[in-house]
Amino acid sequence: MEETDTSEELTPEEKRNKRFESWLEPLNVRFVSSEAEEAYKQRARRFVDAYCVREPDRVPVMVSVATIPAYLYGSNSHAVMYDYQKMADLWARFNDDHASVLETFAIPTVVPARVYDLLDLKLYAYAGRGLPTNAPAVQFVEDEYMKADEYDALIRDPSDFWIRVYLPRVYGALEPFSSLAPFTDFVEMPGQTLAPFMRPDVQNALQALIDAGRELSKRAVKVQALARQAIELGYPLTTTGAFCKAPFDTLGDTMRGTRGIMMDMYRQPDKLLEAMDVIADISIQSAVSSLNATKGFKATFPLHKGADGWMSNDQFNTFYWPSLKKVIDALVKEGIFVVLFAEGSFNARLERVNEFEKGAVSWLFDRTDMARAKQVLGETCCIMGNVPASLMVTGSPANVKEYCRGLIATCGGGGGYVLSPGSAALDDAKLENIKAMVDAAREYGRYRE
Repeated sequence: MEETDTSEELTPEEKRNKRFESWLEPLNVRFVSSEAEEAYKQRARRFVDAYCVREPDRVPVMVSVATIPAYLYGSNSHAVMYDYQKMADLWARFNDDHASVLETFAIPTVVPARVYDLLDLKLYAYAGRGLPTNAPAVQFVEDEYMKADEYDALIRDPSDFWIRVYLPRVYGALEPFSSLAPFTDFVEMPGQTLAPFMRPDVQNALQALIDAGRELSKRAVKVQALARQAIELGYPLTTTGAFCKAPFDTLGDTMRGTRGIMMDMYRQPDKLLEAMDVIADISIQSAVSSLNATKGFKATFPLHKGADGWMSNDQFNTFYWPSLKKVIDALVKEGIFVVLFAEGSFNARLERVNEFEKGAVSWLFDRTDMARAKQVLGETCCIMGNVPASLMVTGSPANVKEYCRGLIATCGGGGGYVLSPGSAALDDAKLENIKAMVDAAREYGRYRE
């Protein structure tokens, strides 16, 4: 008898619980020992309980070590961006030395510089290309990669706009695509359709994509091997999942630029709103299909331009929040757990964004008042963050531990809190300060033995 698909009959919470269970009980994993399997389940359950605004055994800790493994062992960002074996060896060494103490298995997040080089990426400066070879992070290079009069083209046919207009501007190797005919032309004659691909420059652009894909595969093999090892040793991967953006940020970060989109709010607000609605639909489809294919449970949104000071509350309510909420609501409906990284301060936004069912959304705060965040959102949302990167870099372990003690006292009551930095920029953080965070959770964050 054919099994009936009842997924549509499940509530969003039931769908979300099914996704959590897939994370808690990973398939086709051979743990190195029964102890490792038990440790994995305990660590993963600790996060799931916090995400669902329940009390776990104790406050979980989530922290990225960034490029610390490279610098700790005498290397730098430039070297590990280009040498995948060195990258894998240094991260494996770091995990051998520190994973049990930090309760975190480090997975490389350094950029694939060879891929960027092959495609001549314009969006970023990085170590050895626009930045010194010892620079730990990338820097975004903002520009108007989409012009003010191109909204209609984006709205009418986003794929065509992306291939023939946007990509040639942000990838120098793909500049020949700007002279292609639209792929959406309905033409029966193969000669007319394929004629542009006879050109050497177009062929070179296609070859650059093939070469970049092959290069990315080489790096992926190394990263995936570390990810498998993490799980087998008992460490759940807390930073995986779909990467998403608010539609306003998609346009404002990498397309129109800050100046451009701020002007558009006044000069062509209707076009801006229409374009964000189109981008929202694309974002929903992309995230859902990606997470369904990988059986993932989480989508993370770094929120860039919605912070206090970027725009007024009226502008936030008109331009930023509605399209973002449309995406979040669609993901929540599919049982996807949403993490919103509120960069900067969201003090003026807290009441406005308190619109989700319990356990569906978590907020990772950078500089928001955590007492107010707990008061406003704490009954429905998991709260994370607010340990300053500056403290992690310049403070002492005692300073860090005391700060974390205060955060746990403020936010830990009733559960639903994850101790974590308010920024991912921890390349220069002291390793002993990361250990102090973990020690604080162990000492002050227990709900039960």
